[in-house]
Amino acid sequence: MTKTQPLSGYTLPVFACAAALAALRCLRDGIQSVDSVSVNLLEPQITAQIPIEQASVLKTRTALGVTRSDPGDNLDLTRNTPVWAMVELRNWEEGQREREGENRGEGEQIVILGGEGIGRHTVGGGAAIYDYAMRLLRSNLSLELSRGEKITVTLILPSGRQLATRTSNEAFGVVEGLSLLGTTGISQPLSAPGQLEVYREQLQQKAELFDCLVFCIGENGLDLARQLGINPERLVKTANWLGPLLVEAGYQGVQSILLFGYHGKLMKLAAGIFHTHHHLADGRREILTAYSAKAGMPADACSAIFAAATAEEALGQLRALDAEFGSNWVDRIYGDIARQIDLRSSDCIFTHTNLHIPVGSVMFGRDRKIIVKSDIGDTFLTQIC
Repeated sequence: MTKTQPLSGYTLPVFACAAALAALRCLRDGIQSVDSVSVNLLEPQITAQIPIEQASVLKTRTALGVTRSDPGDNLDLTRNTPVWAMVELRNWEEGQREREGENRGEGEQIVILGGEGIGRHTVGGGAAIYDYAMRLLRSNLSLELSRGEKITVTLILPSGRQLATRTSNEAFGVVEGLSLLGTTGISQPLSAPGQLEVYREQLQQKAELFDCLVFCIGENGLDLARQLGINPERLVKTANWLGPLLVEAGYQGVQSILLFGYHGKLMKLAAGIFHTHHHLADGRREILTAYSAKAGMPADACSAIFAAATAEEALGQLRALDAEFGSNWVDRIYGDIARQIDLRSSDCIFTHTNLHIPVGSVMFGRDRKIIVKSDIGDTFLTQIC
């Protein structure tokens, strides 16, 4: 029986670029309709054909292109969300006159701005449009321009502000919309059911090589683990499939497991939540509040933790209390959570395999600095680094 590889799609920057190309072609060719455009993804070096939903000239030298996100077989909240790009065409002299005295974009052939629904950084206030998106847009659009032309591209996600409330963007310093994030044009279906089979096969291969494996939920964990000196071959990317992969590790005879992840994800295991995708289960504020109360925090402080918008904000509150009063709430509360993660994870494996396998945990914050290592996690980390 053959396993069906989940279908990949494209990341948001690809659709933003496609919408911009469609708008620019309306301006350049004087047409009112574009069915599709070709986008050179750069990473990887392939060309994608992206369908265009609408494209039209709005006024002299200004046009709008619209497409819709397709992330492939992925539980992605941006699926089918509209992506707009408004392109304004200028020549060099007009561009320089209009922006005289401004720092932003003066002298550039292509200026890229974040409009409604594109998140902004809380530090600095800039649009959350990252390097890959910038390179992708500039590379593809520059091929359409002559030397004397200059354009301003305003990217818009009409649903971005609403969708952002269902993400952890704010924990990573991005507010009021979604990020145009990523290092590649391909959207890997990390949370699609078929991806679990791929991860399971990878785990089986690594279990033949190492007695202790390190589970990392995402790229931040993988990168930080490598920086600490952990052998990359020992690392297992789990995405949100922690429960099934813990059980699979038991079946494969793995002797010990180190969980290495962002605290807002990993703490869910302390409540027995073993699929960590926020669409399926959350509970972060409830977990932090419960452990704060268990540690003896005053009721008003516990209420403030419960009211925190993100796990990162709650952590900031605990750190502020420690700094003001010389307490050690962070160590006590997160230490207790980490111990419970170890116990619940080991119990999860035992329930399905009848095997006692020790599990340790390490949690880090948005700044990618370690918050806490459980006693078992610290032991494992010392052994494998």
